[in-house]
Amino acid sequence: MNVGYCCIAVGINEGIKKKEDLISVNRKMQLKTFNEKGLSYVSELAILNLKDCLRILKYNLRKDIVVYRMSSDMFPWFTHYKFTDLPNWNKIESIMKEIGSFVLENNIRVGFHPGPYCVLASETQRVVNNSIDELNKHAEMLDYMGLPINHYYSVNIHLNTTQPTLEKAAARFCNNFQLLSDSAKKRLTIENDDKLAQCTVQDLYRMIHAVIGIPIIADSLHHFCHSGGYTWEESFKLALTTWGDIKPLCHHSSSRKIYEDSDATIQTHTDFLYEKFENFGIDVDVELECKMKDIALIDYRKKF
Repeated sequence: MNVGYCCIAVGINEGIKKKEDLISVNRKMQLKTFNEKGLSYVSELAILNLKDCLRILKYNLRKDIVVYRMSSDMFPWFTHYKFTDLPNWNKIESIMKEIGSFVLENNIRVGFHPGPYCVLASETQRVVNNSIDELNKHAEMLDYMGLPINHYYSVNIHLNTTQPTLEKAAARFCNNFQLLSDSAKKRLTIENDDKLAQCTVQDLYRMIHAVIGIPIIADSLHHFCHSGGYTWEESFKLALTTWGDIKPLCHHSSSRKIYEDSDATIQTHTDFLYEKFENFGIDVDVELECKMKDIALIDYRKKF
């Protein structure tokens, strides 16, 4: 079972004193700055982010980490332009191809997880349009890296709405799925939620997978918060049936309220991991969603 982490490498910057020397994949700018400096500054930051993404992948490999969720922030304000409109696009595309080649040569699994404002099932058409663009752009990034168009290199989201009912939101999700690019359709996955009004694995299986066939990522903490009365083994194994011949991807984290801060919400992630991911002897890939990232991953290996 391969375990990985998400976006920010903490350990890679140990010992670095100067801010400008820090390795980062999420250099951003305010919208005001974007409007003032335009695409030339976007291009500059994107090149730095992509170069550091490759450095992190090489660092991960030295640590025997072969699962990594890439940052969605490598291209600031990327829904405001086409990638090919960026100055120095040839240089950017070359770095992306280098990332893809390194990933394929070393059998690394990478993907994306757009944020909570990406709501394909929204009742607001503007939000749907923006979400379609965002999902297509995430898929494009993987395409420009030259990675196979399948769920091994996935773009994962939540349903993210229950309006006016869970069933109607799921139906909108399935309808709007048809509006995505071919690459985005073939990469899209969905995960169970941590709120009682939202989706369990079983809900997703019935209302989304059974309709459009996309795989379900089983999230252990979300199941702990909202099991729907099912055991983890039932939910985990049901999610695995949705992956076909692709190795399943799962998420694992611990509750900060239980282990690190009693004032936190039950859904908040911990800095480190306190429970072994139960995979029932089945080979899966797991992204550890913990705030200490690669440091927590190494600690997890020592513990478990």
